[in-house]
Amino acid sequence: MIESAPGPKCPICRKPMVAAYRPFCSKRCADVDLNRWFSGAYVVPGKQEEDEDGETVPAGKDEPGA
Repeated sequence: MIESAPGPKCPICRKPMVAAYRPFCSKRCADVDLNRWFSGAYVVPGKQEEDEDGETVPAGKDEPGA
């Protein structure tokens, strides 16, 4: 008996992916991933910003008076 190659897995729970929730297996796993982005668990690396005077802006301090 030959086993077929396994399909893509959900990045959250590793169950088989469901096309309707791609790349996840369910709405729950999609919501878990979205919450991780909102909470800051995932971070996209980038360069540190400078203000118009050339000084480095501390993280989260990009608004005047913040």
